Amino acid sequence: MTVCGLKSRLKMTKFIIYQVLPRLFGNYFTVNKKNGSIYENGCGKFNAFTTKALKEIKSLGITHVWYTGVIEHATQTDYSQFGIKKDHAAIVKGIAGSPYAIKDYYDVDPDLAVDVNNRMLEFESLVNRTHKAGLKVIIDFIPNHVAREYYSDVKPKGIDDLGEKDKTDCVFRKNNNFYYLPDRKFQPTFDIGDYFEYPAKVTGNDQFTDTPGINDWYETVKLNYGVDYLDNHNKHFDETPDTWNKMLDILLFWSKKGIDGFRCDMAEMVPVEFWHWAIKKVKNAYPDVIFIAEVYNPDQYRNYIFTGGFDYLYDKVGMYDLLKNITCNNYSCSLITQAWQSLSGIQENMLHFLENHDEQRIASDFFAKDAWIIIPALIVSATLTNAPFMIYAGQELGEQGMDEEGFSGLDGRTTIFDYWGVKSIQSWTNKGKFDGKNLTAEQKALRVFYQKLLNICLEQKAISRGVMYDLQYANYQNLSFNPNKQYSFIRKFENETLLVIVNFDDITADIEVRIPLEAFEYLELKEDFNYELSDLLDENYSDKQIINSHEPVKISLNRNGGRILALRPI
Repeated sequence: MTVCGLKSRLKMTKFIIYQVLPRLFGNYFTVNKKNGSIYENGCGKFNAFTTKALKEIKSLGITHVWYTGVIEHATQTDYSQFGIKKDHAAIVKGIAGSPYAIKDYYDVDPDLAVDVNNRMLEFESLVNRTHKAGLKVIIDFIPNHVAREYYSDVKPKGIDDLGEKDKTDCVFRKNNNFYYLPDRKFQPTFDIGDYFEYPAKVTGNDQFTDTPGINDWYETVKLNYGVDYLDNHNKHFDETPDTWNKMLDILLFWSKKGIDGFRCDMAEMVPVEFWHWAIKKVKNAYPDVIFIAEVYNPDQYRNYIFTGGFDYLYDKVGMYDLLKNITCNNYSCSLITQAWQSLSGIQENMLHFLENHDEQRIASDFFAKDAWIIIPALIVSATLTNAPFMIYAGQELGEQGMDEEGFSGLDGRTTIFDYWGVKSIQSWTNKGKFDGKNLTAEQKALRVFYQKLLNICLEQKAISRGVMYDLQYANYQNLSFNPNKQYSFIRKFENETLLVIVNFDDITADIEVRIPLEAFEYLELKEDFNYELSDLLDENYSDKQIINSHEPVKISLNRNGGRILALRPI
């Protein structure tokens, strides 16, 4: 199959997500002391996302902002004076703490508020500002695990806390919220000082042991959705488990605040039956809320879409991993065809990206070392299908992620555990002016390229709503086209036709691309007409050629570059 067609769900037109940690985004401190406190290294606030900031984000070609780390999580910063229970430092990763060790599902992170007592109002104001700027709001929903010392200070009346009524005398009870290890205390393989937990709760990454290691999710405990993992994974769903009701209440609580979507952390570690039940109920009340799942097992993709009800899934182990390997490990780019074909029927349900908080920065020493080398992969990831695309704040500036911040270490990632100032973002934000004055010429040029590409994705209906015709199979025997280094396809919607060609090689290439008769017939293209070829990415490039199924289209490509050519009969 060479064609990826338009889905019947017309609402699924392309959108572009900007993932950003408010903790990092609005932090203008430049001290950057390793393992520094919030007072030493500073912390961004909700109010850093001013009308001007949001306008500039939108102008990049963004439709949705994923505010990462909004819900209150465990931290080593003491907020007890505000009635917030203090966390034990031994079970917090980093000074700031992990945004994925939720401490109170009904509250926002006090780090992000100017006035801690009014932190929820400040978040609600952020949601309103984001909507007024013409952007939609996504936040994390972390359903699989919570912080070891989970405790809600502000839960609504009538809501029991997670674990509040648990019976801890056995590993599994259907209506317990956690799993327990009776008669055993929590004693991981590293020093936790005077922290005491008895009986030990099961650790978040399904570690049914009282001795998790330093590489386990030791700061979290696993939530119980009615699955007895130690008894052949038997499911006890005959009556709705208590955890299901509690988590639905949380989803509805945030939906009521105007949230437009949830990015659901490690969704495949939660039974698909829960998602089927909960997503349906949320959408009955809030029909336009979208659900994005972090799922890494391709065998489960269709289950979580068609049974679970998710709108979109991460395309990590497919397209992301492949494009990284083509860029860095000399994989053949012809494998792209196999990657999208393996998703037959769900291509547009897959969220594409080349960076997020879990992955190494493109410009880091652990990935491509150069933000420009990724351009062909970026064009493919953003334009191949109608699927949504995501970038991570700083990606558009070539952020390297090569700081040793503290708990995060020197790993090519931007920390999610530490208080830190991200230099590239600070150069762009310019202490709240958002004018990019302090960016280098290279950073400015890269941001302009992202802005151009992302806006093309939104403005060109051939990309946002059209069909895709893969030309790779037609060029395997083409001596002037290297199918291991060049990839080509057509996007078309009504009278709008785009020819997309990328070059993963590190040398320039003058190539010829054959368009088969089948493509002309299927796409209803005019054959033997003189076409003007205008590169939407390069206003200085245009050409005129007679295009048919007999003679190839002649194109010049820069090293590690690509073209999006609008074909217009003249």
